[in-house]
Amino acid sequence: MNGVGPAAGQAACKAAPVVAANSSAYTHLRRAAHASPAEGGRTHATLEQAARLSRLYVPRFLPFSFCLHYYRGMAVFADAPPHVSIRAPRGPELSCQGWPQEAALRMLMNNLDDEVAERPQDLIVYGGTGKAARNWECFDAIVRTLRQLKNDETLLVQSGKPVSVFRTHEYAPRVLIANSNLVGHWSNWQKFNELERAGLMMYGQMTAGSWIYIGSQGIVQGTFETFAAAGEKHFAGDLSGKLIVSGGMGGMGGAQPLAATMAGACFLGIEVDPERIKKRLRTGYCDFMVTTLAEALRILKNAIRKKEAVSVGLVGNCADVIPELAGMGVLPDVLTDQTSAHDPLNGYVPQGVTTTEAAELRARDPRGYQERALDSIARHVEGMLALQKMGAVTFDYGNNIRTFAFQRGVKNAYDFPGFVPAYIRPLFCEGRGPFRWVALSGDAQDIAVTDELVLEMFPENRILDRWIKLARKRIRFQGLPARICWLGYGERAQFGLAINDRVKQGKLKAPIVMGRDHLDTGSVASPYRETESMKDGSDAVADWPLLNALLNTASGASWVSIHNGGGVGIGYSQHAGQVTVADGTAEMAGRIERVLTNDPGIGVARHADAGYAEARAFAAEQNIRLPMAGERS
Repeated sequence: MNGVGPAAGQAACKAAPVVAANSSAYTHLRRAAHASPAEGGRTHATLEQAARLSRLYVPRFLPFSFCLHYYRGMAVFADAPPHVSIRAPRGPELSCQGWPQEAALRMLMNNLDDEVAERPQDLIVYGGTGKAARNWECFDAIVRTLRQLKNDETLLVQSGKPVSVFRTHEYAPRVLIANSNLVGHWSNWQKFNELERAGLMMYGQMTAGSWIYIGSQGIVQGTFETFAAAGEKHFAGDLSGKLIVSGGMGGMGGAQPLAATMAGACFLGIEVDPERIKKRLRTGYCDFMVTTLAEALRILKNAIRKKEAVSVGLVGNCADVIPELAGMGVLPDVLTDQTSAHDPLNGYVPQGVTTTEAAELRARDPRGYQERALDSIARHVEGMLALQKMGAVTFDYGNNIRTFAFQRGVKNAYDFPGFVPAYIRPLFCEGRGPFRWVALSGDAQDIAVTDELVLEMFPENRILDRWIKLARKRIRFQGLPARICWLGYGERAQFGLAINDRVKQGKLKAPIVMGRDHLDTGSVASPYRETESMKDGSDAVADWPLLNALLNTASGASWVSIHNGGGVGIGYSQHAGQVTVADGTAEMAGRIERVLTNDPGIGVARHADAGYAEARAFAAEQNIRLPMAGERS
């Protein structure tokens, strides 16, 4: 095997095709690359053998400094990078036996694309420790099985591990996923962490473990909708010259600066990890990064005076900065938080430590770390309460921060509401929620076609019109091109069928994946978030997301998932997801119509059952059958 110079190595790496063959390559190459010399690792022969064994196709655009050879279509590494970059295949060619399997494969890989995931080398997609697969061996096995899976078979995935394949039928989901689910008495972080350490479980978050995460865009519109609703309710619909302050700029919170400026406001985001802010700068989600509160306030004061929509990311800890704002008398117009406070051990960094020091402390003394994190959460919430008392419109954005503060002695932690009862529930009563779609072609033009389609189909939807036009200008795609918007009962099915028809006509270059956030109308039970303060007190009834998953399975979704704990932490929520592939066939048209009608329909039924008059009226108008609708007050 002949060596090549840096220039040739760079060209070779850039020429290498995307990962599209035997995924056990990742395992073989990682084992060889990370073994010590005494173990026979990191030698040319060992790396070549690993590559040969795995028939590796290395993704393009790996740093050339890692490339030693380009050997029979394979890049081999002299000093291996921390991880092998993963990039989903593009285009109309199948590597699986059907498009549902291919879509699941591509979306799994897309979740771990460097542009998409927070820590792809650790399989972590977003939200602290939300993972796409339990470990790399499980990832390899999932990919291998999806490539082999027949069109009348179903793969079962238990907390990120593929455990069995059964023969079902062609209309059944190709994959059924269950993540982080624990028997009630044991459904807590302590038991989960014990099982995770034993290699028996993983945290799936919401869209991480169900393979439909699309980067920060996935929550941009929901955040935009919430900020806009707050503007309508408190500021006559005009957020220009208003200041929104929040914490967290990771996979979910990173959407906030862009959502705020799209809504016309100024934004201050507080984030302890500077790398997360830098990522938002690179992707155009945030305008400025600063390291002092004084500099942040100088920029924002000028922008507010001119009514310019500007976002600033401040490197700092919320438990320090939020109380400092209150002490200074600096009053935000709107105040919330999207740190990963739902997971005090892995998601929230205590006061007084850097992210590097936090990682060391977490590994050395997890119990002590958690105690310090909870103390900081309490200080953080006390600061929010002080600003609320001064007049800031304050709400919980669903990360369970109030609950942990309350448990830490902040008895008035619930004095500010959750965002769903404050702003979103009326939309849920009409089956309206976050609907998303992804172009499996990898071609942004396919999203442009669907943008035009959704605007053409729903011209009367003013918020949708504003969102799509803004998104076209402001949203940079991460990984496979994708779009999200809030569509309701009836609208989703109409739009899904129209997309399927465009695939059939060849107006789209490859099939389209259609899914949603687990934050949806009838797919979640989360008493400190989506189902907080339900009218009939049914906040904690978890039957609804389980029924949602069963209904989507019966309706013919391409893959279906049931998770515990996403968004707010283990034991605090139960939720379900579905993904359906528009491949242009008549068979899929029937499945799309059923799934995209029934999935939001159960949300209307859930809210009607809870006694919401607007949901009951909507159900009657849309002929959604509710056997006991007239028998409950």
